[in-house]
Amino acid sequence: MGPAVFRHPERHRVAVLVRDGLLPLELGIPHRIMGKARSAADEPLYEVLTCAAEPGEVRTDADFTVRVEHGPEALAEADTVIVPAAHERDESYTGGRLPPALADAFARIRPGTRTASICTGAFVLAAAGLLDGRRATTHWSACERLKRLYPAVAVDPDVLYVDEGDVLTSAGVASGIDLCLHMVRTDHGAAVANDVARRTVVPPHRDGGQAQFVRRPVPEPQLHTTSAAREWALRNLEHPVSLREPAERESMSVRTFTRRFREEVGTSPQRWLVRQRVERARHLLESSDLPVDRVAREAGFGTAASLRQHFHSALGVSPGTYRRTFRTTADR
Repeated sequence: MGPAVFRHPERHRVAVLVRDGLLPLELGIPHRIMGKARSAADEPLYEVLTCAAEPGEVRTDADFTVRVEHGPEALAEADTVIVPAAHERDESYTGGRLPPALADAFARIRPGTRTASICTGAFVLAAAGLLDGRRATTHWSACERLKRLYPAVAVDPDVLYVDEGDVLTSAGVASGIDLCLHMVRTDHGAAVANDVARRTVVPPHRDGGQAQFVRRPVPEPQLHTTSAAREWALRNLEHPVSLREPAERESMSVRTFTRRFREEVGTSPQRWLVRQRVERARHLLESSDLPVDRVAREAGFGTAASLRQHFHSALGVSPGTYRRTFRTTADR
């Protein structure tokens, strides 16, 4: 056995597996998001390395190459493996037929290792058999082909990312940022993920269930938007908010406001509001000693029972369990 590839065993080890035709932006996402995550003591939480089935020069889809020092041995040590897209190759992979070198590389991944894809990297996970019987997504333009090639995969074309526990997939390029922030948030809590988002100047959270294609990401000239209503709602999360109030603030009917909100944000006002309240509750649970019923009121859920219901629906754990997990991590 040769020397260890990863040099910091106390950190979560992330291997980014690249191939010819790599999209350079996607390679940078895990390094920027996970590589910049730090503890309360300002210690790095992840060690992120790039590897290839065969180390050396890897072509990108731009006019430069990337020199990769590490080979597939990095995969055997990784806690998380991330596969970015290589559009010129991804959709050529068909059921269970990875090129020999790539198949051998995947065989090195330890059982239980978290494996994720960005964009059409999902075709690689599908060809490796990791998506059989699971929900998954990829870039909206490739979803139909993924369905045809891999009928055992439940392809969802209408989401930014899918978390199936030890296997995660994401849609187009920017959703790779959302996916990596989601993994940081899952591993280390909202405070760490929000700090990374602030440093990167990106939104701290976009719900994985949000639509890939937002019809009006940039408002048309002279067109009323819902941005002021969203800002008002964030300032008033602790109060009951009906659809009528933000609609009136934008001088719209409830029906028009709801349609415009979905066009701009990609989800309904009600779902967006619940998500913001869950995020407020997460922050309070991590950063304060407020009792759960007070957290529920401050986040706008009203009662501890309502908070528990929505919290468990969104995160799969109770507020108490979440607090014990991430307050303990922060204290350490």
